[in-house]
Amino acid sequence: MLEKFGSLSEVLGAPETLLREVPGVGDTVAADLKVIAALTRRMLQARILDRPVLASWSAVVEYCKSAMAYERREQFRILFLDKKNRLIADEVQQSGTVDHTPVYPREVVRRALELSATAIILVHNHPSGDPTPSRADVEMTHRIIEAANPLDITIHDHIIIGRDGHASLKGLSLI
Repeated sequence: MLEKFGSLSEVLGAPETLLREVPGVGDTVAADLKVIAALTRRMLQARILDRPVLASWSAVVEYCKSAMAYERREQFRILFLDKKNRLIADEVQQSGTVDHTPVYPREVVRRALELSATAIILVHNHPSGDPTPSRADVEMTHRIIEAANPLDITIHDHIIIGRDGHASLKGLSLI
């Protein structure tokens, strides 16, 4: 499996159908690997639950990488935070194609209001593996900020996850 996929992370992130193509890997082994991947995500998520998320930025990035770095389609995920920056909810709001996910600022803000979130962290993946933000990524982030500002909802960052790393729009001074 390591020869075919290149790394343990790639193995755990691979779809069951591709895992079963490896000689000797049947339904049981493929299912067991998916359980291990889910347990790993839960373990990493536990590191950011019930504590201020911004106090452990590396834990947030690790969790997001485990959840989405090896997805074959783009996902747009939102981490909703309370006034103490503790995680209220982590939701995949949209899934798209290999290179695009539609995002609607109105829906992002609506869901934040439903959850009484005072801050959010936007996260999406680039299935290509390259986390470099596109112009569309930056423009969409600015539209969400503009929609959230009048309602006192803070956008802490927009993180783009790729197999080869991550990019922070705030860290790049793009927001």
